[in-house]
This record gives sequence, structure tokens and C-alpha cells, in this order.
Amino acid sequence: MKTALRTDITVEDICKGFVYNELEGKGLFGLSGTLTIQPEYQRNYIYADGKRDVAVIDSILKAYPLGLIYFNKTADNKFEILDGQQRITSIGRFVTNKFAIKDENGMQQYFSGIASDKQNLILQTKLLIYECEGTESEIKEWFKTINIAGIPLNNQELLNAIYSGPFVTLAKEEFSNSQNANIQKWSAYISGSVNRQDFLERALDWVSKGNTNDYMSRNRFNDNINELKTYFNSVIDWVSGVFTDVESEMRGLEWGRLYETYRKQPYNPQTVSEQVKKLYADSYVKNRKGIFEFILGGSTDTKLLDVRIFDEATKKSIYAKQTTEAEKNGVSNCPLCAIGHDANKAKIWSLKDMDADHVTAWSKGGETDIRNCQMLCKTHNRAKGNK
Repeated sequence: MKTALRTDITVEDICKGFVYNELEGKGLFGLSGTLTIQPEYQRNYIYADGKRDVAVIDSILKAYPLGLIYFNKTADNKFEILDGQQRITSIGRFVTNKFAIKDENGMQQYFSGIASDKQNLILQTKLLIYECEGTESEIKEWFKTINIAGIPLNNQELLNAIYSGPFVTLAKEEFSNSQNANIQKWSAYISGSVNRQDFLERALDWVSKGNTNDYMSRNRFNDNINELKTYFNSVIDWVSGVFTDVESEMRGLEWGRLYETYRKQPYNPQTVSEQVKKLYADSYVKNRKGIFEFILGGSTDTKLLDVRIFDEATKKSIYAKQTTEAEKNGVSNCPLCAIGHDANKAKIWSLKDMDADHVTAWSKGGETDIRNCQMLCKTHNRAKGNK
């Protein structure tokens, strides 16, 4: 790959013909239309937070270095930003009055309202730009390398770079667009940020059954995302159909896996809603995130709920009581061993070899208190728990 350092391009040059798409949250063009600011392998613009974008402008006004910017030369007098699109987009947005900064008096000022000498200082600032020229694989490998520092690319942003093409373009328009009216609904079930590709990552993970790399590779040059959208909407519609009440703990669960596992099972939404409310009100349930799979699976796997266990004082008290009675009667201090017919019928187990167990199972209304506690040897407790 060939590189050449350029120091002749100013902020004013970059901002000629600057176009920013507010809907998609991306800088499109600059440098009189010869520069593509955000090629498809780039992440979305994430500096629009009133801090990082403002810091870029403050750096220019204070004559702080902005760091190196890299252009990829794609043809004669045609470039795309390889690194620096967040800074370039911030500059372009400020110069075109998309956000304001505070002046020395703490007043918000847009570019058009600041003093002319400050305007001129910004516009005449020269940027340090490396022009790079190479094959697609060389450019993308370099892109990954330079993004190790700073705010690193996450996994999905890297995959978008590797498999850039019509499929990624359409997928980002659907799942990485903060203006999509469906985002609010999706956010009930998916955690993360639209701009950081978390929604797109989840959609691809679901449809590919976890084989995102392979799926993106096979579909890279497809000019539609129908399968991706259909599958994603099927999962969301199924979840919202089964669970009519939206709870905060639903966000970020493995809905794709749950859909594949349970989608053929019939559920009564009203009954499910009543079960959710009952479990939410149960003080013994420690893991509310497990409630949903617990219900989907027939309310049998209590491990999903992390039901509150007996405390150490209770265990020691019950152990002492059972052991005293067992030694008096010449039987095992594990009630199930005591009624058995093997060598453990009269064995006295140590406390560390026993587990606390609900006499009446929690799932059948048994409470987690001393009156409902018994100590079993680990073998019998595990066997009982698996029934």
C-alpha cells in the first residue's frame, strides 16, 4: 500500500460541499464532492453527544493537534475517509450550524454566530492527511489496524467493514437508523446502541443461528435483506405475542434461541401474564431475567430463577437436629439414605457432604424457612432436584 502525506487541505476545503444525513446519522460528502466521508465499512457517527463533537472544535480553536487523518484514494481525485470520519463529520456539522459550542461567557454559539476571527481560524486550519492507495484487502486490514487505538471498533463494526457491500448498506439503513420508528419497540427486547450496531448484530445473530460471519459472507452482494427482516420481525412478534406485559428484565435476553426452542409450543398470553406477575411478586425469586424462560419451559427448571436458598445458620441447625436423632436411632442423618437398602442406610454424613432442601418444593408453594428445610446427602439432593 502506498501512502503520501498532504498538508495543503484546510477545514474550509473539507467543508465545501459537506453533506450530513440527519436521518441516518452519517456524514456523506465533502471536499467539493470528491470525498466520501463515511464509506459503508465505517461505523456510524457517534460523536453527536455535546462532548466529543464540541471537543473537536475546542481543539481547533486552541490550536491543539487533531491527529492524523487517513484518506483512501479510490480513483483520480476521488477519496474516502479511512480514519478520521468522526472528527471530519464533527467539523462539518459545526461549520454548517448543526450544533453549538460555549463561548468564554458560557453562551451557546453556532458557527455563524461566533466572531469572524474565530470563524477564519477554524476554516484556515490545515489538516494532516495521509493519502493511502492499495487493494481492498490492504485497505481493510489497515483500517482494522489503526482502529485498535481510540474508541475501538466493536465486533459488528469490524464485520461491516470486512463484508461491506449492498447487503450491509441495506441492513444498516434498517437496523442502524436511530430514526426508525420501530426502535422503541425493539428496545424492549434488545440492549445496546443503534449507532454502535447492536441491533444489527442481534438481527444477524438470530437469523444465522450464531454464524454471523458465514451469513454476511454469503449475502454480501445481495441487494435485499428480506430474509433478515422477516426472521427478526418473527422473533419480535412472537415475544410480544406471548408476553403481553413488557418488563425491563426482558431487555437483552437470548430471544433468538428462545424463539427456536419454544416457538412451536402453544401459550395463553393471559395465563402467561398472570404467571409473570406472580413470579415478580415472589420474594424468593432472585433472578427475574430467568422468569421468561422458566415459563416458556413449563415452569419446571427452578435453577433459572435462582430461588433464595437457606442461610448457613438454618443449615447448621437442621443438620445438628437430624444428626442427633439419626445417631439415637442408628440410621443415616440423610432421611432418604435412612429408608434405603444400601451401605449408606446408617451413614452419618458431614455437613459439607450435605445440601439443604425444601421438604415441600418451592414450585409447589414451599417456603424457604426453617420449618420447610431438611438436609440431604448431595447424591439424593441432586437426584431429587432433577425429578
